[in-house]
Amino acid sequence: MGVTRNVGRQLGRQLAPRITDLAPGVTSSFVREALHRAIDGVGPLAAARDAAAKSLKAHDGHVDKAVKDVVDQHIRYAGVSGFATNLGGLVTMAVTVPANLTGIALIQCRMVAAVAHLRGHDLDDPRVHNAILVTVLGEDTVNRLVRAQTLPAPPMALATAPVHDASIDAVVSAEVARDLVARVTGRRLATTVGRRVPGLGGVVGMGADGWATYRVGHYAESEFLLRKQ
Repeated sequence: MGVTRNVGRQLGRQLAPRITDLAPGVTSSFVREALHRAIDGVGPLAAARDAAAKSLKAHDGHVDKAVKDVVDQHIRYAGVSGFATNLGGLVTMAVTVPANLTGIALIQCRMVAAVAHLRGHDLDDPRVHNAILVTVLGEDTVNRLVRAQTLPAPPMALATAPVHDASIDAVVSAEVARDLVARVTGRRLATTVGRRVPGLGGVVGMGADGWATYRVGHYAESEFLLRKQ
């Protein structure tokens, strides 16, 4: 399954720039809208702060246990088939953006936002917004983009920068949009290939988003260090 997924992801990355270049405003605005709705809540998804508070209460105020609980919950959400079709007002976004893309963007942004909130970061801060979106790219992609100087720094450094640099907002949005399209395109290609083997297509389809969310979640845990209020 790993080989199939990797081939699909690589093909998706080749196609993604063409897709995002056709409508950069739409894809970038989609990313920011998904982030804001993930933070504030939409449909059956409560606000990220509320999700964080619920997990913190369930674990008697133990921050690290609450963080782990939040990540585990969202891994399960990501693996639920059809989740994106039940996101209330976000369904309209699926007209121009595939439903799977809408769902995974919301789930991962909400998860990272909840982790950031639990670790004492201000979800109203635009620096934290950029840090959340960059985290969704995943550690390997972030490291590559930082080395290439496309991004100035990894998530924690962005979240705690002395001032907000508005010039990187568009760069962050475009990179996240490109990556998300690549994921979904690659997932669909991998699933198509997987259908040639009985039962494999379903495994690929159910596992890809869950695995990606697992990796993003653990990256968020390592990046968003505890800040004293």
